[in-house]
Amino acid sequence: MKIGIIADDLTGANATGVRLAKVGFKSATIIFGAQVPKSDKFTSICVDTDSRYVDATVAKERVQDTFKQLRLWGADVIAKRIDSTIRGNIGSEIDALLTSTGEESIAIVVASYPDSGRVTSGGYLLVEGVPVQETDVAKDPMNPISKSFVPAVIAEQSQHEIGHIGLGDVLQGKTKITASLLEQINAGKRIIVIDAVTNEEISNIAESMAMMEEHTLFPVDPGPLTAAFARVLTRRRLYRNRYIVTVGSVTSLTGRQLRYLMDKTNSSPVYVDASQLATTTDRWDVEVKRATDEGMRKLKEQEVLIVTTLSPTSKILSLTSIAKEEGTTEELLAKRITSGLAKVTHSIIQNCNMKIDGTFSSGGDVTAALFTISGAEAIQLDEEVIPLSAYGKFIGGTFDGIPVVTKGGMVGEKQSIYKCLIYLQTKNDEGRV
Repeated sequence: MKIGIIADDLTGANATGVRLAKVGFKSATIIFGAQVPKSDKFTSICVDTDSRYVDATVAKERVQDTFKQLRLWGADVIAKRIDSTIRGNIGSEIDALLTSTGEESIAIVVASYPDSGRVTSGGYLLVEGVPVQETDVAKDPMNPISKSFVPAVIAEQSQHEIGHIGLGDVLQGKTKITASLLEQINAGKRIIVIDAVTNEEISNIAESMAMMEEHTLFPVDPGPLTAAFARVLTRRRLYRNRYIVTVGSVTSLTGRQLRYLMDKTNSSPVYVDASQLATTTDRWDVEVKRATDEGMRKLKEQEVLIVTTLSPTSKILSLTSIAKEEGTTEELLAKRITSGLAKVTHSIIQNCNMKIDGTFSSGGDVTAALFTISGAEAIQLDEEVIPLSAYGKFIGGTFDGIPVVTKGGMVGEKQSIYKCLIYLQTKNDEGRV
């Protein structure tokens, strides 16, 4: 998938391009006056129109010319990057894109950038909790800000009716956001401003936007909504691909990460019983076969297959007691658990009749077990996905060439595994261009 971003200044273009690069797009910024390349080397191109301080008519012309170039390049999605303090020709540039994209297009404006302390509530843009008109940016000699109400700022230049979806609706989640979007669209609003104070809320807005398939919705924002929308569309385009997530960590953090992943992907995990793997008896083989058979069935219906020992009913095993009963060591039993989990994953990949487009593993022991059982020679490391999470490809063995993301078990936030999956999906899409 290709995405084109029209930005009114160079630093803004770079900021959005970097966010897209972090989720797997190959990004480039084109400075004002340069031509959009015709090659397929990039999957994300941000164009600086240098239009923040020019006359509104000039800004419109630059936006529409850039739109044409990005379409010729092959952009599947166009986004409008705006200043995080709502300076510039926002209304005029949105109108220019609405004209270019056709009568069924809708501009979704989310002025929030939570990571930089910019949030919108009640339609008002707050910077670190202060209305933007009360901050130093309001004194910009070229473009002073006298209003904090985003719909009013846009209305100063736009010819279209502007709708607003408040934080109360956004907090209720995707279903309510989708219903509110439909209500605004049916009321004839072609510019819809939506409140958001967290990245999670922005992600929900993006998912709701993707459901409006009968309309052309494009993001207008400082970057977070554009990146979230690109992730959602990438996932939808790649629904026929298959990914396997193998998790052996039993921490509460990992549990939160798995629940978030299941919610986002509607995946039903294969829960491997650790108590049946912590043994030197043939119970190990029976459990591996049972879990493998279940995984093979589920993989036919799911894009993402989760294989884990961390189930809602999991209990901490006393490896000391089991070791005494079986006359072995705790270390050997621990390795039997991780090797069993790896064996299930390996058997599924080996025996399914579908191409596996990527794998994810959490926990060093599980990753090492997967490495050993597959006979891999190495993992070619390419990029960091999030801190302490690496993207690369298996070299040699039965997993040769399969993309992989590895992550420490105690690393990240609740969205971390999902972010790693999205990265895998985006990199896979990039390889098709």
